[in-house]
Amino acid sequence: MLDSVFSTLYNSSAEITVPLFLIIMASALLLGALEAFVYRRNNPCTRSFAVTLAMLPAVVSVIILMVSGSIGAGVAVAGTFSLVRFRSAPGSAKEIAAVFIAMAIGLACGMGCPGLAALFTLIMCGAELLYSRVGFGRDPFEARKTLSVTVPESLEYSGIFDDLFAAYTTEAKMTRVKTTNLGSLNRLSYEITLREPGTEKALIDAIRCRNGNLEISLGCRAAETNEL
Repeated sequence: MLDSVFSTLYNSSAEITVPLFLIIMASALLLGALEAFVYRRNNPCTRSFAVTLAMLPAVVSVIILMVSGSIGAGVAVAGTFSLVRFRSAPGSAKEIAAVFIAMAIGLACGMGCPGLAALFTLIMCGAELLYSRVGFGRDPFEARKTLSVTVPESLEYSGIFDDLFAAYTTEAKMTRVKTTNLGSLNRLSYEITLREPGTEKALIDAIRCRNGNLEISLGCRAAETNEL
């Protein structure tokens, strides 16, 4: 099943036959659609990215078929791929990994090994489903947060929330101070790790009593996006 189909479907003149091309295209499209379905099921993504993942293996397969045995064509295609990178917006680590998986599927299909491509796709999709199910790499309770607190300019903010952080967090570090509203307000940014899940409201209510009920925001830490 893992052997190349080239040995049986090439004709005597060593040209690509129609049955060979159709088998490779069908395999690449089906496996690409499977990868896109599994990725979108476990990760939020745009429709355009899902369609790209589904079609990318077929595109790579055709490229491999066209440059097979030609060093010059292979170098030219490599240069084209490097240009595409600079025409694309940076993606997250998960998106880049998904693109590499799609390219590997296309390479396997283009080399005439749809069985190997199918086995690789099943293994990688199974691994992604397993990692998502067990929460592999996820921060426990998703406790790491970014806290932004607005305080009056006249308020001495150094250490003003230390007792609250000691009660509600295991770690708190001020990362930035920014003046707003023509200097009449200060915006303090902290990176915190909650001591227990579900204590966000209690922490915010306690801070409101210190900052005069001005604006407070609490969200996921920016580093959680894991950009490469």
